[in-house]
Amino acid sequence: MRSRDLVRMFFTTLLVGAVSTLITSFFVKSESYSEYFQPLNLFEILGLLLFFTALGLVFSLVSQMGFFAYLTINQFGLGMFRNFWPTIQVLLIAFTLFDLVYFRYRGAEGETSLLIYLLIAAAIFLYGWVVAKIKAKETNRQAFIPALFFMVVVTSIEWVPGLRSEGNVYTWLMIVPLLLCNTYQLLLLHRITGKKNENAGKELTTGSDLKKNANSKKNRHKK
Repeated sequence: MRSRDLVRMFFTTLLVGAVSTLITSFFVKSESYSEYFQPLNLFEILGLLLFFTALGLVFSLVSQMGFFAYLTINQFGLGMFRNFWPTIQVLLIAFTLFDLVYFRYRGAEGETSLLIYLLIAAAIFLYGWVVAKIKAKETNRQAFIPALFFMVVVTSIEWVPGLRSEGNVYTWLMIVPLLLCNTYQLLLLHRITGKKNENAGKELTTGSDLKKNANSKKNRHKK
């Protein structure tokens, strides 16, 4: 990846985070906006817009740190666990979904219905599944599990500050830009690196690919 592409990816992801957070704030913090519309207070409204835009930039930075951290962890996992790495990722996905339901429900001490947590976990999983399918279609089949792992597990880890906040406002305000920023980075990476279809997915490959590459090198040496 060229430095120019990296810089473009960084700033466009910032833009995605800022815009998505600002739009989300219109829904989850509508009472804050309506308070300054009657009577109209342009200065306070501008302050709210700047605040949520800046908050979106922070969420975008969290997303980008998580993305590049995962690329490093993925390569480490491939080197250490090789063919077992996809299976480990599937187990971690299952544990994360269980954590989003069971431990959050216990932490709420029955104040929130279990169905709410089930729906949230299911929504994140289904959204991640769709994104992973797109990633696999545009690159290769082996990219599906790593992409799903990133969208479910890494996004959930990035979401921890929002989950620990009091009330549900910042919980919802944070998850939307995180999902959108992670989706944007995941689907942009193979485009800016020029790795598509059969040549794609090295940034999100699996242990089987490493084994195939090693075998092909051995065959060439024998010849």
